[in-house]
Amino acid sequence: MADTRDTFQQIRFILLQNRQGKTRLAKYYVPLEDSEKHKVEYEVHRLVVNRDPKFTNFVEFRTHKVIYRRYAGLFFSMCVDITDNELAYLECIHLFVEILDHFFSNVCELDLVFNFHKVYLILDEFILAGELQETSKRAIIERMGELEKLE
Repeated sequence: MADTRDTFQQIRFILLQNRQGKTRLAKYYVPLEDSEKHKVEYEVHRLVVNRDPKFTNFVEFRTHKVIYRRYAGLFFSMCVDITDNELAYLECIHLFVEILDHFFSNVCELDLVFNFHKVYLILDEFILAGELQETSKRAIIERMGELEKLE
């Protein structure tokens, strides 16, 4: 019987960090100790913040790879398996930013800080248990509108 883990694509974690290294959102889909999470956040920030813009937005990280993209002063990073499709995840980051931008009407770092619970809700509509659940911007925005009405 074939090992299904070979074809299983999973996001290990998602980080949103500012240029100074403050983590504004961290979602882990694999279990890690708190001390390890802090170490990972520090290492990922050092990897992406100092990278020359002429290089790709993919970088090897331990036994995985980090796909990242910078929007204004924020770095959006995803850690995935080394064999996963980088461009697909780069597009996922962009879609996530588009959804945030639409939901918060021109999102900024303070929106993420003061409305972190809504950001996590959006993320959970988009990615669940480390797997992409919904790729339709319209469907996610409609679902978030329904949740807003309930408040």
